[in-house]
Amino acid sequence: MSHRIVFAGFNLESVTAVPQIVGMQDFERVCVRGSALIEQFRGTNTVPGGVIKICENNGVELIPLFHTLLGALGPAADEAIEFYKNEILAGLDRSGDIDGIILFLHGACWAPGYEDVERFIIDAVRDKVPNMPIAVALDYHGNIDRATLRNADIAVAYGHSPHIDMGETGERAATALVRTIKTGLRPGLAVARPDIVIPSIMSATSLQPLAAIIAQARATEAESDCDISVMAGFSYADSPNTGMSVICMDWSGEMVAQRKADRLSSTLHENRRALLAAVPVSGVEAAIADVEKRPAQGRPIILLEHADRMNDSTHVLRALIDKNVGRVHVPFLLDPQTAQEAHAAGAGAGIVANLAGKTDPATGGPLQVAAKVVWSGQKSYRVSGRYQKGSSVDLGLTALIDVGPIRISVVSHFAFAVDGDPFYIFDERPEDYDVILLRSKTHFRDFYEPIADRIIVVDTPDLGPADVRLIPYRQLDTLDVFPWNEASSNHKNNLSRGVK
Repeated sequence: MSHRIVFAGFNLESVTAVPQIVGMQDFERVCVRGSALIEQFRGTNTVPGGVIKICENNGVELIPLFHTLLGALGPAADEAIEFYKNEILAGLDRSGDIDGIILFLHGACWAPGYEDVERFIIDAVRDKVPNMPIAVALDYHGNIDRATLRNADIAVAYGHSPHIDMGETGERAATALVRTIKTGLRPGLAVARPDIVIPSIMSATSLQPLAAIIAQARATEAESDCDISVMAGFSYADSPNTGMSVICMDWSGEMVAQRKADRLSSTLHENRRALLAAVPVSGVEAAIADVEKRPAQGRPIILLEHADRMNDSTHVLRALIDKNVGRVHVPFLLDPQTAQEAHAAGAGAGIVANLAGKTDPATGGPLQVAAKVVWSGQKSYRVSGRYQKGSSVDLGLTALIDVGPIRISVVSHFAFAVDGDPFYIFDERPEDYDVILLRSKTHFRDFYEPIADRIIVVDTPDLGPADVRLIPYRQLDTLDVFPWNEASSNHKNNLSRGVK
């Protein structure tokens, strides 16, 4: 008789300050249930893809409940948290005899009625199945402490940002769970926190000194029977446990795991100032002046409007209007209204649009433009880049418009523009342009670093500032956290407790 494992995925990265609540309709739009989950994700570089691979390779029966993942948006509605928690519990009721559970959660989902969404879900599952081994796969940008994982037996997070190892993370979670089921042994699980909050743009795992610290984690894994996750946290979700953390899962026991987690956490703490200054950041005027002074020479210049949290900010686009910097492309600008207006006008027509800037005043507000409609219609595709390779993306009603030498793809659904797909789906190439305006934080680096002339990180007065001290935290106590507290003197007291 084969072993049986239940899988459920509920994943959202929340920017607390975004006014738009992510409700049931949003989660349901991308939710996949039952056997369709296996059909859709088998062979993909995703967490469920990795789980499916390990289960099939080990003769384990996978019982898929559901998977819904929305990326980075606003707060989740309380009713959505309750609904999907209840769906997991109901799924456990109807699954019969099972041997283990894998939960795919983010770690930085935020909802008004919950101090820690992920802890709430894990605790609810533990209450339902008191003795069942529970494995949790997390995002590298999750905010977690020991309390988050107090009812988990196994916890792993992505090791890379860009998240090119999502499938591998699913494999790690499933492999550890299968080992526990077959041997009856559970690993020691420990969390340590370095009391550091960094912006997402400083969290790319290729940046120093973070890359060297993560290399230490890999070296520790190579010489012992453990799995270590260095997590950057997500500074834009305001929670009591916002910030970096280290998870260590060690088959030699919890004390050994804690020592390893503490050691890496201390190294992060010692490097806190360098971590916060890993890449230079420019203002809008300085960035545009840089492009004008040193124009592209056959390879695109990347302007990274990183503080845009909803893919509809107009700060840099406004500054580019009427500038002579060559051909410019702005992929996946979120504006359903303009997409609809362009579609109604039809290809070849001219329109006057109040473009983007509609989700929050901090985005810069709508930009009035005269545009020519190049193409419009429904658009969806499968990801060709390494980040979420093979996954389906639905842009909804989409319009390709030209504003002078600036080409903009206007979409109705939030989507990440991090690889070549925003160009390929319109039979274009990134190399066709002199300047590309992106809104990514780290995921773009896997594709764009090799082809870019240079990357200019642009800071704007938006909802995701580079200076985290500008974020109006209410739940996070910043008194003992860097960069508010230069010394973070409370750090040593918190190591073995895995708390702030």
